[in-house]
Amino acid sequence: MNTFTLPDISTLPALRPSDCNQILDTLFEPSKHLHSLTESLLLQQKCISYEALIDLVRARLISLASSKAPDDRTVLLDILGSHPRLGEKAPASRSAESEASKGQEERPLSEFSKAEQANLSMAGQHGTAQHLSLLNREYEEKFPGLRYVTFVNGRGRDMIMEEMRRRIERGDIELEILETIQAMCDIATDRARKLRDPDAAYSMTSRTTDGS
Repeated sequence: MNTFTLPDISTLPALRPSDCNQILDTLFEPSKHLHSLTESLLLQQKCISYEALIDLVRARLISLASSKAPDDRTVLLDILGSHPRLGEKAPASRSAESEASKGQEERPLSEFSKAEQANLSMAGQHGTAQHLSLLNREYEEKFPGLRYVTFVNGRGRDMIMEEMRRRIERGDIELEILETIQAMCDIATDRARKLRDPDAAYSMTSRTTDGS
């Protein structure tokens, strides 16, 4: 096991691209498009904190969301789809049904996502898990290219599923995109805080063994 901690924000411009990408993968989940989108931010912008960096990423994503160019929408949906479905298991444990869900690319779970998914799984029983799986599918049918992302922040499955139902029934994909961007940035901020807190130590397995 390797213990991963965030380097001082002032050192980012001097880091190797692979190290910068690892930071992004840890905060936001792995996405090559996110690496490309934020390359200039990491190398040129002098951020005073990780929160400031996350705010810059948010601004870039919102700019993509306002673009009418098809290529920009493709990049945006790839980044927003990097988070796993709520309740999703590690790749080796996923069912064939989950693997085939809407043809979306299945990605390895980061160590943070594994822990977050495990905590959410403990909050519900089998019947609730099935309901959540059905809601995930319904959401992705309603909003092609998106996955439901929310900052769980200690909430139970019942509250999460009520929120999912409200957003499905609202049916506004542009609002969904903006809320997904906000949720991803809220999650990234929470992860950054935990990675700087010595009382919330976080161990990451080697990137060569877990594929993240």
